[in-house]
Amino acid sequence: MANANTSGQDYWKANLRLLGILLVIWFIFSYVFGIILVDVLNNIHIAGFPLGFWFAQQGAIYAFLIVILLYVIFMNKIDRRFGVREE
Repeated sequence: MANANTSGQDYWKANLRLLGILLVIWFIFSYVFGIILVDVLNNIHIAGFPLGFWFAQQGAIYAFLIVILLYVIFMNKIDRRFGVREE
């Protein structure tokens, strides 16, 4: 019985670790690049648009979609590692 409880705790630790990493990545793209470093990044132009503007308008959205995709991929690996299935 203690083994199942330990396994459940390890599963949630892995889940929370993954969430923490992905939230930090999203924070960097959306807040740091889109707000804090916008003036620095605006000195770089891609396709005629300042890079800071791009991160503020579209980059954070793309980063969020990539974070969702990474969450699905890594959670499936964590689920398989701990033998968790959806029924």
